[in-house]
Amino acid sequence: MNFCIPCLFGLEGLCADELRQLGYENIQTLNGQVLFSGSTKDIAKANINIRTGERVLLVVGEGVAHTFDELFETVRAMPWEEYIPADGSFPVKGHSLKSKLQSIPDCQKIIKKAIVERLRDKYKTQTLSETAAKYPVQFAITDDSATLYIDTSGDALYKRSYRPAQSAAPLRETLAAAIVKLSRYKGKEIVCDPFCGSGTIPIEAALAAVNQAPGLNREFIAETWKWLEKNIWTNAKDEAKSRQYKGDYTIHGSDIDPKYIESAKANAQRAGVLEYIRFEVADATKISYENGIIMTNPPYGERVMQKSEAEELYRRFGKAIHARELDNLKMYILSSHTEFERTFGRQATKKRKLYNGMIKCDLFMYF
Repeated sequence: MNFCIPCLFGLEGLCADELRQLGYENIQTLNGQVLFSGSTKDIAKANINIRTGERVLLVVGEGVAHTFDELFETVRAMPWEEYIPADGSFPVKGHSLKSKLQSIPDCQKIIKKAIVERLRDKYKTQTLSETAAKYPVQFAITDDSATLYIDTSGDALYKRSYRPAQSAAPLRETLAAAIVKLSRYKGKEIVCDPFCGSGTIPIEAALAAVNQAPGLNREFIAETWKWLEKNIWTNAKDEAKSRQYKGDYTIHGSDIDPKYIESAKANAQRAGVLEYIRFEVADATKISYENGIIMTNPPYGERVMQKSEAEELYRRFGKAIHARELDNLKMYILSSHTEFERTFGRQATKKRKLYNGMIKCDLFMYF
């Protein structure tokens, strides 16, 4: 089987590294996605273990799609009966870029019709009830070529289940995990997030420190599929749990808003890592920063605060930081503010372009 893991732009290499660490080969990175091959058991293994990917898609097939007739024939030729039973439900959604077929609703109708005809023919029936498990079909049409997938994840992988209520301008869990990976945090250094909000970065740092798989405490849509062996999910979770370990970690999360701290504590409790994190109400501009790693996502100015307020906050935060020697301090600060370095008062050692959903950001790295 061939699989595709879509990811936020800028995270492709990190996601590919994760797959290699899990023992996969034949890995290919493209813009916004990583491809790999495996077996049915890897549907469970990848969903449960991947930290930086958005979902795990099973590749059904691909082909040319210059016209709607071509799209219909391309989709109809794919082996849908190998995955979707006669009573399976298969909603269709997707996108089209740089292609002649621009109408998404028309593409959805054509693809749905082609799958229906294929399944009717293979199952020797005139009706498909679509009353059983769901097999979400996704399509990507690029440069007049169509690739069709079945989504094995259901809810996106950044929905870890520990953060049910979204705060203002939330940081995706997958992006927080990427920041932790880029910092090369191994559980030994002090970690501090002075703008922790609902606690996403400290929680992802703790999950990484104890090597806890991010998908252990949630469900996946492929668990309802009859053609998948039930024990692959149990086996994958048992294997992931066997790689966990406990330790002594120094992870701090603080925010000036007490409501965020209460939310962060509840989220960490749900994630099973509250014992490793110290949350407290504190002003980021008045903390004494000595050593370790600062990983943080301060307010941008687009959605949470006015731009001028954000700039003033960056200045005061930078002043608190620069009052100390930085020899023993590393910083990874995510911001979409184009003038962050100027207002913060120090040029980054390195920058990396990332996206928080649709918001274009830079990760400012200070070594």
